[in-house]
Amino acid sequence: MTIQRPKGTQDILPGNVERWHYLENMIHRVCREYGYAEIRPPLFETTELFVRGVGETTDIVNKEMYTFLDKGRNSLTLRPEGTASVCRAYVEDKLYGLVQQPVKLYYLGPMFRHEKPQAGRFRQFHQFGVEVLGADKPVVDAEVIGLVWDLYRRLGLQGLEVHINSVGCPHCRAIHRKRLQEFLHPLLADFCPDCRDRFYRNPLRILDCKNPDCRQLSLGAPTTLDTLCDDCAVHFARLQELLQVAGVVFRVNPRLVRGLDYYRKTAFEIMVEEIGAQSAICGGGRYDGLVEEIGGPPTPGIGFAMGMERVLAALELQGKLPAQKQNSFVMLVTLGDQAEREGFRILSELRRSGVPATSDLLGRSLKAQLKAADRQGVKFALIMGEDEINRQSAVLRDLSLGEQVDLTLGECVQALRQKYTEQREGD
Repeated sequence: MTIQRPKGTQDILPGNVERWHYLENMIHRVCREYGYAEIRPPLFETTELFVRGVGETTDIVNKEMYTFLDKGRNSLTLRPEGTASVCRAYVEDKLYGLVQQPVKLYYLGPMFRHEKPQAGRFRQFHQFGVEVLGADKPVVDAEVIGLVWDLYRRLGLQGLEVHINSVGCPHCRAIHRKRLQEFLHPLLADFCPDCRDRFYRNPLRILDCKNPDCRQLSLGAPTTLDTLCDDCAVHFARLQELLQVAGVVFRVNPRLVRGLDYYRKTAFEIMVEEIGAQSAICGGGRYDGLVEEIGGPPTPGIGFAMGMERVLAALELQGKLPAQKQNSFVMLVTLGDQAEREGFRILSELRRSGVPATSDLLGRSLKAQLKAADRQGVKFALIMGEDEINRQSAVLRDLSLGEQVDLTLGECVQALRQKYTEQREGD
């Protein structure tokens, strides 16, 4: 019996990984232009970080975390999301003491959640996230939403919907909680078991339930917008004004509460229809109490996380992924030991000078080597056999045009370097 990869994971193979490079390179570029620095937290953390940071009433903590005991009997968890880890690093590494404030960070990498695999959703998945710590003005919220909107614009994604809401602060949330419980209590017996539990622990989460019966029962329930205090209302109005100025198309969705306990004031998601039921490709919001919750100083914060698999799926469905480029520019084709020896010297020089070059490693016939070069999409074949070595020359064949020229061995590297430079300038 062959060993297979675990359920909910994937092998990102050559031919596909180049698409990931394209997306990652665009992310790095946009973040650099917006003034964000990359952070790389560990893949696993102390379990308590996510219980306190994400919230013990969330599905992530209750159902989805990969938690284990190490040899020292310490409870560790593979990170299910990135915000708690970034905030822990902010506290532990004293980033709040940096001269430049606020601290603007981004991360890329795998996350882990034990949930039912489906289209665009894996148990090991990848997120791009942004966090801004140390600033509470609505212009920061607008910049964060504008960054990911700009990223999608540059990628060419279409049919996007930005949904925004304000879930309020602890003061107005307490008022909303009471009104929401009063509305839901007569219907409580008809809700799913999870929602009946949420009623007592975090009733706002009932509005986020994906069960269609629960969603129907909660129609008409008081929303957080009904109970916003003056400060939260002004913050939300200013955010909308700034998004309009920036040209970000959005709509207010009073039922948007997100699935994590730490959100305050701004919450948002970005949807795209093409990828099916799991249409959200980005979600985030403000979490002004999270740093304090995990032991740091009172610090406002806002961020988002973007599912990279879902974005790639949307790009593919919309035909927005670039054509795959050739891995190598030239393939060395040799026959005989002397040609192989001289060819390997030239191959080494080409690679050191930055020209992507490959060669046959199986000792195949001339015909088989040229066929392999054609399959790989190589632009040129540099052909050397016994006759060429005797003449101290090589044949350079353009595989797309079928044209070829003779070169001396001393001309090969410079000629190919020149042709590669010309191609790059023309791309």
